[in-house]
Amino acid sequence: MSDIFNQLSAWLHAVFVQQFDAWILLGFVAQALFTMRFLVQWIASERAKRSVVPVAFWIFSVGGGALLLIYAIKRQDPVFIAGQAFGLLIYARNLWLIVNEHRSSMTKTD
Repeated sequence: MSDIFNQLSAWLHAVFVQQFDAWILLGFVAQALFTMRFLVQWIASERAKRSVVPVAFWIFSVGGGALLLIYAIKRQDPVFIAGQAFGLLIYARNLWLIVNEHRSSMTKTD
C-alpha cells in the first residue's frame, strides 16, 4: 500500500509541480473562466425558477474558450484545438444574435 501511495505521490508531483509554468497557469485560468459560465447560468436559472442562459454565459464561453484554444494550440492537441475552435464559433454567433436583437429592439422603441 505504501508503494502505491509513493507512486501516486510522485506522479502528482510530476504532473502538478514539476511541469508547472506560465502555460499551465494559463490553462487553469482558462478552465476557471470556462467553468464560470456554468455557475452564472445555474445562478440565473435558480433566481428565475426556470432555465435561463444569460449573456454572461456567452461572454465567459468566449473568454474561456479563446484562452483554452490558445492553450490547446501551445500543447498541439488536435482534438482540443478542433473542439475549442468550433465552440468559439457557436459562442460568438450567439453573442452576435444577442447584439442584433438588442439593436433591433432599440430601433423599434425610437
